[in-house]
Amino acid sequence: MKKKLIAVGIFGIIFMFDFLPLQAQFSLSGQIRPRSEFRDGQGAPLSNGLAPAFFISQRTRLIAGFKSYRLKFGLSLQDVRLWGQDVSTINQTTTQNNNGLMLHEAWAEILLTDTTLKNKALSLKIGRQELVYDDQRLIGNLDWLQQARTHDAAVLKYETYQWMIHLAGAFNQNTSNSSGTIYYSTPPGNYAANTNGGSMYKSMEFLYIGKKLANGNVSFLFFTDQFNKYTTDSNATKIFQTGVWGRATTGLYFNDLFLNSVAVTASTYYQFGKNATGQPLSSYLLSGFAKYIFNKKINTGIGIDYTSGGKSGNTSNTFDPLYGTPHKFWGLMDYYYAASPFGKGGLVDVYLKTKYTPSEKFWITADLHSFSSATSIVNPNNLSSNKKGLGTELDFVGSYSITKQVNIESGYSHYFSTALLTSPNVKNIANARSGANWAYLMLDIKPEFFFK
Repeated sequence: MKKKLIAVGIFGIIFMFDFLPLQAQFSLSGQIRPRSEFRDGQGAPLSNGLAPAFFISQRTRLIAGFKSYRLKFGLSLQDVRLWGQDVSTINQTTTQNNNGLMLHEAWAEILLTDTTLKNKALSLKIGRQELVYDDQRLIGNLDWLQQARTHDAAVLKYETYQWMIHLAGAFNQNTSNSSGTIYYSTPPGNYAANTNGGSMYKSMEFLYIGKKLANGNVSFLFFTDQFNKYTTDSNATKIFQTGVWGRATTGLYFNDLFLNSVAVTASTYYQFGKNATGQPLSSYLLSGFAKYIFNKKINTGIGIDYTSGGKSGNTSNTFDPLYGTPHKFWGLMDYYYAASPFGKGGLVDVYLKTKYTPSEKFWITADLHSFSSATSIVNPNNLSSNKKGLGTELDFVGSYSITKQVNIESGYSHYFSTALLTSPNVKNIANARSGANWAYLMLDIKPEFFFK
């Protein structure tokens, strides 16, 4: 019944917008993205004796947009599931582990200044929306995951040709309570709220100031999120209480192109306050990448990312990369800040990236990562072993556009792990294999149904 009502509503929207004045614009598009994955140690090495996994997941989206005088409106319905998750007749039961049908985006953006002002605009975007800033290291839509990431937030925007100033805020509740505002921050389902398996924020605010450069941009971010306080009982169950712990992250981002051949990206962020467990926090992230563009077909670059870790007394020095897109940065096999925890020692990632684009329709990439812990870690299984080395990862990806609306992509990754990586203080994998593999094949279809 729920799906029938949604279908009726969609056709009703299309019918209604067909009679709108010509100055209004309505668009309707979709996406079907099936992806098959072979996992032989993705996220963490497998123990000897465990068989690899293979499955096909699929994202299905219907995206509607509306634009008229001083108003924009966006709506995205999404269904995420595994092939075979539901039986072939009907599924009467919906579980939290099955993402299923959900509202991905539903927002309205109101232009607060008149359209006669051509060089500046003040607007308010409110509702469920994707937040994407800079290279998505700290704030991104996590599009690689089939369910992706959105926020229920309000964003006040002031934008000119060169400047972009955004002020945002969000306040989360589990239900429409009759009393109190305690938020149970452990998210439902089989995915974590942030990039390192942490809790969902109760509230958040941020200020973003960006300026366009000749061939890039520079930006400042001040982001703060709050988490409901809690205690634990004898069974380690969280008992949430009134009050919050507040965390702040601030820093700079820069990217530009020099001499039409050298692209440089750098960022630095400092994190302080208290983390989601109430522990005092003082941590930082440093990142730098330089890419040389040989010609239109090939470019290569080298970079390093450093996220602090460990602790000083009672203060945590472990940096959390907030609500970003870790799949884009720390290896495609998602060993760090993504699929499974790896302790609190921080991370050093020295990497080499190469991209070859023989035509407008086809490109391939090859990346090499060398991972190590930012702090020394004791391996109780071998006290004389390397105390920082976590292994090496090779990533290969190829993409081909069959048409403008149909794209096929495939990738393969191999991870050469170390004894420290699988030790109890890092991934904690007993009797682990020394290597891991992961491969995928993905078809991305994005039809445009209607535009006025």
